[in-house]
Amino acid sequence: MRCDTLPVPISGGGDLHCWFPTSHVANKMRAMLSGLGLRTMPTVAGGVACAIPADSLDRVVAAFHAQLSEVERADTRALLTPMGAVLVTDDLARVESLSRFLAQASSQWLIELLREQRLASFFQPIVLASSPSTIYGHEALLRGVGTDGALITPGRMFGSARDAGLLFQLDLAARRSAIACAHANALRGKLFVNFAPTAIYDPASCLRSTVAAVDQTSIARSDVVFEIVETERAHDPRHLRTILDFYRNAGFKVALDDVGSGYSSLNLIHELRPDLLKLDMELIRGVDQDPYKAQIVANLFDVAGALGIDTLAEGIETEGELAWVTQHGATYVQGFLIARPAALPQTELAARELAAAC
Repeated sequence: MRCDTLPVPISGGGDLHCWFPTSHVANKMRAMLSGLGLRTMPTVAGGVACAIPADSLDRVVAAFHAQLSEVERADTRALLTPMGAVLVTDDLARVESLSRFLAQASSQWLIELLREQRLASFFQPIVLASSPSTIYGHEALLRGVGTDGALITPGRMFGSARDAGLLFQLDLAARRSAIACAHANALRGKLFVNFAPTAIYDPASCLRSTVAAVDQTSIARSDVVFEIVETERAHDPRHLRTILDFYRNAGFKVALDDVGSGYSSLNLIHELRPDLLKLDMELIRGVDQDPYKAQIVANLFDVAGALGIDTLAEGIETEGELAWVTQHGATYVQGFLIARPAALPQTELAARELAAAC
């Protein structure tokens, strides 16, 4: 299954076969490789092939980016095979866009990170809005670990994964890391686990291993809340509903993340009917000082309350924001004012007196 498999490493070089949309693009490619001292030859179906030694791979990747436009790279098909290997029918299933090949060539660090499971999860507390020292749960936030021990941000990992077609593998690894780290640290309360719906083909197969990972720990299914992230990239509400139904039927809770960041997430509320809404931090930022934001957030709280849906205001950084969302009906809050993400889940927080809302 794609979620569990990683691409064959390409850092060792090989024979690169390319099929171009026009002869003009093919001629540009031949001239480019010739300029790098590499010889081209015909391959099947009118394509062009070139043997690329491992020490030339980075130069070839850079040259493709410099010489071909984004459209030309996207419309060119590519396949890397072992040096001197004969193409067989099964190879055709691995043909992809040149853009994807170049992204994977630039993401070997991510493939190795996933292969070696150099991942960790940090935990940020989620607390009751009415009692900010009372921990309701923690959100698991992915971090990569470089070969030098330095932490790698999730933004860098997921950006590379999306370009290189590794989102399925990274998303699954992130869910597994969250569950394993929560169990290892005896996390108490709810565990919030992110997942990208675009990284899931079929819930019954793609999510089975995630459910099994939970069941192999002491964590109860009812204590796990799966958050739908990147809703702006999800264009099939029926697919999203299938995923949520799978989680609900398995005994988990589901949350819709970044509500208020765009029309799509607002429109999904009635279609998905989640157990919890997480309001986008950009909407919460300065809500106590901005009457436009205040009206929008207040309406979202009212709608959620009328529908029996809990709300979580994320990105709380000031006392004024905390007091305002509490006064206007937030169920839970999360943000740097409460606590920053840490490798170990927090077990207690200092008592905090709520300031008067502005």
